[in-house]
Amino acid sequence: MNKNEIKKFFTSQHSTPLQEIDDELFIRKDIKLYIKRDDLIDQHISGNKFFKLKYNLIEAAENNFRTLLSFGGAYSNHIYSLAYAGKKFGFKTIGIIRGEEHIPLNPTLQFAKQLGMELLYLNRSDYRKKYSDEIINRLHKKFGDFYLIPEGGSNDLAVKGCSEIPSRIGFNYNYLFCACGTGGTLAGIINGINNKSKVIGVAVLKNASFLIDEVKRLSSPVNSIWEILLNYHFGGYAKFTSELIDFIKTFNEKFNIQLEPIYTGKLLYAIYYLARNDFFKPGSKIVAYHSGGLQGLEGLRQRKLL
Repeated sequence: MNKNEIKKFFTSQHSTPLQEIDDELFIRKDIKLYIKRDDLIDQHISGNKFFKLKYNLIEAAENNFRTLLSFGGAYSNHIYSLAYAGKKFGFKTIGIIRGEEHIPLNPTLQFAKQLGMELLYLNRSDYRKKYSDEIINRLHKKFGDFYLIPEGGSNDLAVKGCSEIPSRIGFNYNYLFCACGTGGTLAGIINGINNKSKVIGVAVLKNASFLIDEVKRLSSPVNSIWEILLNYHFGGYAKFTSELIDFIKTFNEKFNIQLEPIYTGKLLYAIYYLARNDFFKPGSKIVAYHSGGLQGLEGLRQRKLL
């Protein structure tokens, strides 16, 4: 584990473009949409995962932890990025995966395993109580000492990292949108906003009203204006329809920006829907945060879902 290498990687300049979407809809409505392309930060630690892992890895290194342990589903962007970060910076990594093992491994877990991550599967009943003393003690008994990062990477240090996102945009805008799964990225962005812009999260899972309280718990806004939209989940987490897939394909063909149907596809679909229905005042400037996660496309293609 190289502490200096970790700090150098995460504190060096990782600038990404702000790309305007020149669509006839936005011209007609007299609004402007830009996408902050943080999917281009790094090939394997991209988007919000870069900011969620930043201070967690620095903290783990400064406290001389040699093992990182976290939780995730079988196609988790977080597990994927954590495995790569562990290999890059010299940590042992352990991924606690929801559900049963399936052989052959999907591309996400195969990548993680090839990079040295040890995988342990928890049945769904145990996974629901993954942070209980019973489960954590069992994991310590099996693996010894480890630095625990929550599912999705969302904790106070992740929020601290994500609070740096707004300052990277570099111009005045009226709305900043991001996809919302665990609430950590949204909470960080709320903390980092230093203007009158409104922050809007697009929930990607069904029955997600609990995220409102979670974001309140994680954030400490002073005068931030924010809300979470709950009606663009397309049936639930990791669920989608042919309508969403067609939207993603058309968007990619027109603007050469790849989206995926779990997070960013739902995010952009929501913005287009709102624009068509006059949610935005004429003259509005909107920024959509591209949080990466494109590694999951390979698994969706393998399952013939794309």
